Amino acid sequence: MAPHRGGGDLVRLLVTLLLAATPLLAPIAAEPEAEVAATAPSQVASEEAADAVAAAAQQHLLPRPLVIELPSSSSSLARGTDEGPDDVPADVRCASWRLAAEANNLAPWEAVPAECAAHVRAYLTGAAYRSDLELVARESAAYARAAPLGGDGRDAWIFDVDETLLSNLPYYADHGYGLELFDHLEFDKWVERGEAPGIPSSLKLYKEVLELGFKAILLTGRSEGHRGVTVDNLNKQGFHDWDKLILRTAADRKKTATTYKSEKRKEIEAEGYRILGNSGDQWSDLLGSSMSARSFKLPNPMYYIP
Repeated sequence: MAPHRGGGDLVRLLVTLLLAATPLLAPIAAEPEAEVAATAPSQVASEEAADAVAAAAQQHLLPRPLVIELPSSSSSLARGTDEGPDDVPADVRCASWRLAAEANNLAPWEAVPAECAAHVRAYLTGAAYRSDLELVARESAAYARAAPLGGDGRDAWIFDVDETLLSNLPYYADHGYGLELFDHLEFDKWVERGEAPGIPSSLKLYKEVLELGFKAILLTGRSEGHRGVTVDNLNKQGFHDWDKLILRTAADRKKTATTYKSEKRKEIEAEGYRILGNSGDQWSDLLGSSMSARSFKLPNPMYYIP
């Protein structure tokens, strides 16, 4: 048997082989480092570009702020500052104007904006206006049925007349449905004809209120000089048996509707009436002092009375 080689000889052999291979391995080891060094800037740039695209996509998904200015009677419809000119249809802007008018959120206004004339006409002559009137009447009747009456004949319900019991739509159809500035003389001529139709849902409410035991008090901005024609017009349309019909006298002529009607309601209360309900198409019919326990606003986008 040949004698066994010592461990020192084996170590020297491995070291020799390693030293011989080092020049060959060095270029191979350097290549990945060089590749990383060469591609690092482009990779970073690609990652940054990807981040930018993702951020842009995320920004596109977020809703852009929409600013809509409501139309006024003295200016054209304003466009949304961050939207294109056609992003908000005129009918939508006019619906916003009408809602603001009904909610008493507009500054005092004199006429329907020209841009909204078609919208207001379509509303008043279509099913929406009738539906709104009927809804107000139903809610009013539900309240009236649940109201605790005193049983002494002193529980009162106040009704305005124009656009509350009687409709002046035939007149306003000839005057742009509120597009034209109000003309007292022309309107008085219409009143004197005594041809205003009754509002069916209001007539139904009126009759039910009387049947429940309320006293109906009619409080109108019409002048005392129109008492006779107003009584005849109301009677022709089915309204009877009111307790009082209050019209403006010469002393009330310069008062705002809010002041005039507040004073008259105070006088009604002083006579011992309890005002439990009040129906009117203007906020000036309902607000002020001596307000009713519950008030009901009927729709009217044609005119505003302070």
